[in-house]
Amino acid sequence: MAISVVMACGIATFVMALSMMDSLRAAVDTYYQRHRFADVFAHARRAPDSLAGRLREISGVIAVDTRTVKGALLDMPGMDEPASARMISLPTNQASALNLVHLRSGRLPEGRNRREVLVSHRFAEAHGLLPGDSVAAILDGRSEQLRIVGIAMSPEFVYLIPPGGLLPQHDRYCVFWMGHEEMSAAFNMDGAFNDVLLQIMPGTSEATVIQRVDTLLARYGGLGSYGRSDQPSHQFITNELDELRGMTLIVPVVFLVVSAFLLHLVLGRLISLQREQIAALRALGYTTWEIGRHYLGFAMLIALVASILGLALGAMMGRGLTALYMDFMDFPGSIYMLRPPVALMALAIGPATGALAVTGALRGAMRLSPAEAMRPPAPTSYRPTIVERVGLHRLLPVSLRMVVRYLERRPIKTALSAFGVALATAILVLGNATEDAVDHVLNLQFDRVLQRDVDLVFSDETDSSALASVRHLPGVLATEPYRSVGVRLRHGSATRRTGILGLERGDGMHHLLGQDGREVVLPDHGVVLSKILADFLRVKPGEQVTVEVLQGRRPVFDTIVAATIEDFSGLAAYMHLGELNRLMREPGVVGGVYIRVDDAKRSELYDEVSRTPRIMAVNVTESTEQSFRETIAKNLGLMRTFLIGFSAAIAIGVIYNGARVSLSERGRDLASLRVLGFSRLEVATMQLAELTIITAVGVPLGLVGGYALAWFTATATRSELVRMPFVIHSDTFAIAVVIVCMASCLSGIAIARRVLRLDLMAVLKARE
Repeated sequence: MAISVVMACGIATFVMALSMMDSLRAAVDTYYQRHRFADVFAHARRAPDSLAGRLREISGVIAVDTRTVKGALLDMPGMDEPASARMISLPTNQASALNLVHLRSGRLPEGRNRREVLVSHRFAEAHGLLPGDSVAAILDGRSEQLRIVGIAMSPEFVYLIPPGGLLPQHDRYCVFWMGHEEMSAAFNMDGAFNDVLLQIMPGTSEATVIQRVDTLLARYGGLGSYGRSDQPSHQFITNELDELRGMTLIVPVVFLVVSAFLLHLVLGRLISLQREQIAALRALGYTTWEIGRHYLGFAMLIALVASILGLALGAMMGRGLTALYMDFMDFPGSIYMLRPPVALMALAIGPATGALAVTGALRGAMRLSPAEAMRPPAPTSYRPTIVERVGLHRLLPVSLRMVVRYLERRPIKTALSAFGVALATAILVLGNATEDAVDHVLNLQFDRVLQRDVDLVFSDETDSSALASVRHLPGVLATEPYRSVGVRLRHGSATRRTGILGLERGDGMHHLLGQDGREVVLPDHGVVLSKILADFLRVKPGEQVTVEVLQGRRPVFDTIVAATIEDFSGLAAYMHLGELNRLMREPGVVGGVYIRVDDAKRSELYDEVSRTPRIMAVNVTESTEQSFRETIAKNLGLMRTFLIGFSAAIAIGVIYNGARVSLSERGRDLASLRVLGFSRLEVATMQLAELTIITAVGVPLGLVGGYALAWFTATATRSELVRMPFVIHSDTFAIAVVIVCMASCLSGIAIARRVLRLDLMAVLKARE
C-alpha cells in the first residue's frame, strides 16, 4: 500500500501539471479567439480618427480598432488613498471590434451624458459593487459620478497590474469601460484616439506591421507598438505555462524513482523468501515464464492500483488548482481538461515503472534452477566489517553491533533506503526554499529598494512645474522625480524592447540592488542594465549599446553600459534622469514623483491628490506590500501543503517498507534472540536502531540534495519575467529534519508494535 501511495503521488503530480497546462492553454486559446484578442498593440498621444483608414491599408492587417485609454482616480468608501482606474472606450461596433469585453452581469452602456460604465469584476467583487451602484471618479480633473451598468472582464487583462505595480491589486486598481462618444467627450478626445489594436493575417510578418504602425503614429506622439508576446498579461500567462512544463518533468520523476526502488526492494525480498516454493513449482513442471509472470503480476497489481489512484488524485488536484489559477488569472469561468492521451500515459506510467523496477528481481527468479532453489541462499560475507576492522565495535553494545553489522553487510539495500529518506528531505527543503526566496525578494524590495511612501504617476509626462506643485501638497516631506521611457536597445544583431527608468539619484527613494543586496551607484553617464538583459544583448560593462527611443522625437543614441545588476524581474534599464532628458533633448521632463509623507497628514494628502487632474495613479508602498504578501501567502500555502504531504508519504513509504523487509528477513534471528533471553524491548530497540541509523544517514544527504535541487530550480526557472534568488534559511533545513524524523518515528512505532507481537513459535517453525 505504501508503495502504491508513493507511486500514486508521482503520477498525481504528473496528471495535475499536464492537465493544468492543457486546461490553461485551452482557456487562453478559447478566450482569445472568442473575444478577438489583438495581435499588435500601439499607443500615441493623440491621433486623428482619419488615420485608422491608413492603418487598415497596411499589408496583412485584418482589423483595426482605435480607442481612447486614459487614467482616473476613484474615491472608494473605506479606503484612505484613492484607487486608480484605467478608462477604456468601448467600440461603437461590437461585432467587428477587438479585445471584446466579456459581460458577466448587467448590460453595455447606452446613450450619452449618462456616465454609464462597465467595471472589471475583480474590483467589483473586492468592493461589493453591483449594476446600479455609483462610483465617484476624477475624470480629466473633473469630479464625476460613474453609474455601473455591468460587470465585465477582458482577455487583455487576465493579469491586471497597475502602473508601476508588481502584482494585481484588485481593491486598488481596476478597468472601467465607457461608451466611445462619452469617453471622447469626457477626455476631450472628439475625433481622435490614443490607442490602437490590430489583428493580422496568419503568416504576416509582425515586425513589418509594427514598423509600419510606428511610422504612421510617429507624428502623433506614437509610444512604440509591440506584439502579443510583449503584452504584459500574455507575458505572465506564458511564464506560468513554462513553469508548469518544468513541474511535469522534475517532481514526478523523483516520486517514480522512489517507488521503483521500493518495489524492487519488496519483490527482491519476496523472491528470496519463496526460493523453496519456486523450486517446487519448477520441479512440478512450471516454466520460467509462468513463474516470472506470477511475480510480474504482483508488481503490476501494485502499479495498477497506483495508476488508478494517481489518476484520480491528479485529476482532483488538477481541477482544484486549475480553478485557483483561473480565479487568480481572471478567466471567464473555469475549464478543466484531462485529455485521453494524458490519462492513458498516467495509466501506463505505473506499470512501466513497475516493470523496470522488478526486471532484475524477476531475472533472478527465472534463472533459479530447482536444485539451487532447494538450498538456502548463500550467506553473505561474514568477514569483519569496517567498523570491526577499525576497532569501533568495542565502543558499541552487543545489540547495536549486530545492527551495524547487518546494515554494513547489505550495502546496496542500506544505501537505497538512505537515498529514499534523502529524497523526502530534499523535496521538503525545495518546497520551503521557494518561500525563503520570496521572503528575500519581498524584504529587499520593500525594506531597501522602495524607500518612498507613495508613488504618484502622472497621466502624461510633464515639466518640473508639476514637481513644485507636489512639494506643496499637505504632508509631503521629500520628493524625487522619475521618468520611464520606452526604448529598443540594440547591440550588434541583438535587440530588445524595454523601458529606461530615469532616476534622479540611485540612493534616493528607489535604490538599485543586486540579488546579494549590494547597492549599485547610479552613474552620471551611461546605463545600468539587468544582467539578463545584458546577456540577451550580449553586451558587457564598458561596451556601447544603441538606444532607439520609441516616443517623442524618437532620438537614437549610443551610450555606455556602466554596470549590470542581478535583479528579480523584467528587463530593466536605469539611467540618471538628467542624462536621460539630455539625450532625449527634453530637459526637465518627469513622468511621476516618489514622495515621503508625514503619516499624520496622509488623509489630507490623499484628498488633495484626488482633486489633482495630472495624477493618474497613486501607489502606496505599504498597501502594495500588504497585497503582495497576502497573494504570495495564499498561492505558496497550497503548494507547500502538497509538498509536505507528498514528502511525508515518501519518508513513511521508504522507512516503513525498509523496516518491514528487514523484519521479515530477520524474524527468525529476532525470535532466536528472544529465546536466548533478550527482552521484547531489547529486540524492538534493535529494529528501531536500524531505522534511526538509516534516517541519520539519509537526512544530511537530503539536506545537501535539497540545497542542490533548490539551486538547480532557481537557475532553471530564470525567465525574463521572474528570477528567483537562491536563498535558503536555516529554518527550512530544521523543518525538513523535523518532518522526516516525525515520519520515521511513526514508522518506528508501527514496526515496534509488530516486533512486540512477534509469535516466536510461528517464526521458529517457519523453516521446519
